[in-house]
Amino acid sequence: MAKGRVKMRDHGAESSLFWRRALISFMGIVLLMGVLLANLYHLQVNEHQTYQTRSNDNRIKVVPIAPTRGLIYDRNGVLLAENRPIYSLEITPEQARDLEGTVDSLIALLELDPEIKERFLADVRRQRRFNPIVLVSRLTEAQVALFSINQHKFPGASIEAYLKRFYPYGATFTHVIGYVARINDRDVERLREENKLANYAATRDIGKLGVERYYEDLLHGQAGYQEVEVNNRGRVIRTLKYQPPVPGSDIYLNIDIGLQQKAQKLMADRRGAAVIMTPQDGKVLALVSSPSYDPNPFVHGISGPEYRALLNDPNRPLINRASQGIYAPASTVKPMLSVMGLNEGAFTAGTRFFGGPHFQIPNTSRKFRDWRRWGHGWMDVYRAIEISADTFYYDLAYRLGIDTLHDYMTRFGFGQFSGIDLHEEASGIMPSRGWKQARHKQPWYQGDTISVGIGQGYWTATPLQLARATAIMVDRGETVHPRLLHGIKGPDGMIPMPISKGEPILLKQDSFWDVGLAGMFRVVHGSEGTARRAFLDSPYKAGGKSGTAQVFSLAENQQYDHDNTKEHLRDNALFVAFAPYEHPEVVVSVVLENAGGGSSNAAPVARALLDLYMLPALAKNEEPSEDE
Repeated sequence: MAKGRVKMRDHGAESSLFWRRALISFMGIVLLMGVLLANLYHLQVNEHQTYQTRSNDNRIKVVPIAPTRGLIYDRNGVLLAENRPIYSLEITPEQARDLEGTVDSLIALLELDPEIKERFLADVRRQRRFNPIVLVSRLTEAQVALFSINQHKFPGASIEAYLKRFYPYGATFTHVIGYVARINDRDVERLREENKLANYAATRDIGKLGVERYYEDLLHGQAGYQEVEVNNRGRVIRTLKYQPPVPGSDIYLNIDIGLQQKAQKLMADRRGAAVIMTPQDGKVLALVSSPSYDPNPFVHGISGPEYRALLNDPNRPLINRASQGIYAPASTVKPMLSVMGLNEGAFTAGTRFFGGPHFQIPNTSRKFRDWRRWGHGWMDVYRAIEISADTFYYDLAYRLGIDTLHDYMTRFGFGQFSGIDLHEEASGIMPSRGWKQARHKQPWYQGDTISVGIGQGYWTATPLQLARATAIMVDRGETVHPRLLHGIKGPDGMIPMPISKGEPILLKQDSFWDVGLAGMFRVVHGSEGTARRAFLDSPYKAGGKSGTAQVFSLAENQQYDHDNTKEHLRDNALFVAFAPYEHPEVVVSVVLENAGGGSSNAAPVARALLDLYMLPALAKNEEPSEDE
């Protein structure tokens, strides 16, 4: 059988096919290289800035630096709030040979609470081992010294110092200065809403109450920062840039430490408040609320039991009674009511009025009694203020009505915020028809007006409002807002705060002011003055007005019995005063809760405070000598 022919390979066709395939492959490679180069160009040129920034973010870390908080001084330069160093013991875990053994040894050496070990180890698990972690803060000087001589035994452990707020006078200025404490979630939310959160990136504390809170922006300062280079594990390699923080401003208050301490001493073991201010410019020289509390535990974190003890204290030390305590102003407002009556033509300076034992609204049977059971007899407006005749003002209130009372007394600042530089303030109540309808869903009755006519009923005010109203009275209608801040320490010296004034009270005759002030003079120097005993030997002339405010209503024929009344139901004692009489320089308001009569209890406190202001030699003699 013949063999078949063997077909020969076509080398030309194969070569042609190879070159075609090679060309296609080469073109594919060129195309892919073009795509690669285009992407490289896009990344390296077009997106260079973006990726450079992202690279720097991985390589460069911005570390915020907290500013030093500004200091607070009184008007004489006495330091009231300072920054003191505290010492904390920190351990860098990766540098410690035996971490748990080191912690146990330090707890034994420094006699620390064993429970801190568990918290410390939990912090170690949450953080990187090359970062220092606090084992304990607020070491005593003895603990610092003991560790220092044994530091060589504890590699990785070190003492670090931080500045913390300290209030050297403790409870004396708590309700004025307030305190700082650790920033909480509410603070963070508020700072975020105010676009201030970035400035607190390195800050642990913030003002919570008082001046510390009101002037937080001044006291805090401006945060600084440093740019540091870090490796891929976050370890700092070097510092690239340093921007120092701007310290907070030092501020000076109008508070006088001598007056503040004297007022606190006089108010010791009592519930109440005292305010001292200058009438022409509204400078608050003292603002005391009693009882008070030490603010320093709040700076470092007060314990739960300690805070609950303050919160549940029946004497309510957390309340600033000077600006938040609301009391019936009682007879302290009678001079202002007298000026109102004169200006409205309800009577003249020479009008005679017979004050019986009670007052009755025509065609009614209810009797509004005078504080003196048998009445006061014939009187004019001067004597009405001097003896504090209730029936005179019952009659005045009945004739003028609540609308007129509300209009005038709001001009004296009642029922309104005083404008003091504190967030902790109550407005009190200056009642009106609309207020009662909105609050109690009831119409206004004539009987309501009668009680308001002697500063009782629905009328409430704070001791600060009483001081401001008295300042308006002695300054003859000029209105100023109380002010705690005296000035800010600037690079070129003190920057004083301007006086903040309101709309003045204009009367038909300026002599009406003289009538009210003359009545207040007779309260302390007149033969029948309710406070004449408290000012019996005063070497200076003053003016004042006492007040005794009922805490609960008496039945029509019921007599008040101080000794047999429960302590929390006894009358509040009030007194407002100013001195000297001719050219008043200072006004005082004092409120003592459940103390009884204003002239016998509150007036002596006001007198002692006026003495300290008016008689600097007396204050000097009361200071202890160097030998004591």
